[in-house]
Amino acid sequence: MLAVTFKRGVHPPDHKEMAADVPIQKLEAKEGMELIFPLSQHIGPPCAPLVNVGDEVVIGQKIADSQARLTSPIFASISGKVTAIGPAAAPNGAQVQAIFITADGKNTTLPFTGLSAQEQASPQKILEAVHQAGIVGMGGAGFPAQVKFSPPPTDTIDTVILNGAECEPYLTCDYRLMLEDPRTIIKGLECMLQLFPAAKGIIGIECNKPKAIESMMKACEGMQRITVQPLQTKYPQGGEKQLIYALTKREVPSGGLPSNVGCIVSNAATARAIGIAVAQGTPLIRRVVTLSGSAMNHCGNYDVPLGMKLSDVVELAGGFSETDPPKKLISGGPMMGNAIFDLSAPVTKACSGLVAFNEADAALPAEQNCIRCGKCIEACPMGLMPTTLSKLARKGDLEGFVANHGLDCIECGCCSFACPAKRYLAQSIRAAKHSPHLKR
Repeated sequence: MLAVTFKRGVHPPDHKEMAADVPIQKLEAKEGMELIFPLSQHIGPPCAPLVNVGDEVVIGQKIADSQARLTSPIFASISGKVTAIGPAAAPNGAQVQAIFITADGKNTTLPFTGLSAQEQASPQKILEAVHQAGIVGMGGAGFPAQVKFSPPPTDTIDTVILNGAECEPYLTCDYRLMLEDPRTIIKGLECMLQLFPAAKGIIGIECNKPKAIESMMKACEGMQRITVQPLQTKYPQGGEKQLIYALTKREVPSGGLPSNVGCIVSNAATARAIGIAVAQGTPLIRRVVTLSGSAMNHCGNYDVPLGMKLSDVVELAGGFSETDPPKKLISGGPMMGNAIFDLSAPVTKACSGLVAFNEADAALPAEQNCIRCGKCIEACPMGLMPTTLSKLARKGDLEGFVANHGLDCIECGCCSFACPAKRYLAQSIRAAKHSPHLKR
């Protein structure tokens, strides 16, 4: 089958080999371990606590929620006692309100019940189950799933895309899920298709993951509405707009949504969470994360309870190298992730991994003057002019930044990667996009 792709992009070394062949290992919170549950784990208003300091909670208990439309409830992933409600560091470096729970080691769990066969035939029941399970986009955006699956009535959905590209270097958590639990992922995709009866399902997987392609093709054998489509290995193949173009040749308009061109996109981990929620009734309380990089003792993929501190995840997984300790830590992957300085930040719904670089890999060349070569323009998957946007951002000309379509930047980092002068293009553009003075 011919592999498809999008326009432009780059080919960074993927370094998948460091963790790709390591089966998922399950880590559990020990008695006395403190877990942190940020109230902002999704795009939209933060949740409000439903518990108080001193309360005893059990696994699967809803501990925070909101009445806002763009929201997603939060559940306890351990049993224990609420010890505090206050500020905490999030993986993106922000300070957010959070619930602190100390594990009691008992792992007391609420009983869960999935939807009956009759209920699974009801789109409304599926949508309600997705919402009540607290599922958000687990690829990084954190968009509440029930909102994504409720497009405007004017948008006719004919394609549901499952994103199995996982194009970010080092990360392999979705890859392992496609190898180890493909049927639950397919179950989640079937639930999405139940919401859109006229739609077909396409699973897009990059060609550097032949075992995942084989695994998913086998899992959906005989299914008339689901196909697997190989993708060329290129970054950012997993970007929502790039994936839609590669698979359908449709272009999402500036400021538009995938539903505007008849598409809904969800990644493999999100689909699996939906499959678990519908079939078993279990809310989103755990996720698989990748630990990788030259400063990690044991690179691999780990199934961890949400709220576990990254420091505890690393310790339980074997710790950092003592002979080649970490010089830089990145939450997520090196292209779109956030450099972090505080490992007390917890694993959240959208936290896909932690990459630890030793001093040699962390070294960055000095920024030089732009040589007007146009490499950044050739690489930009959105067809923007990164060098112009960066200049406007550095001057503080936010009006000019918006006029030159700066808000269409997907912050993929292709421009910085391609720049021979090693200009901090993506960093300056990202800063302008998130400036409090920007008028949208």
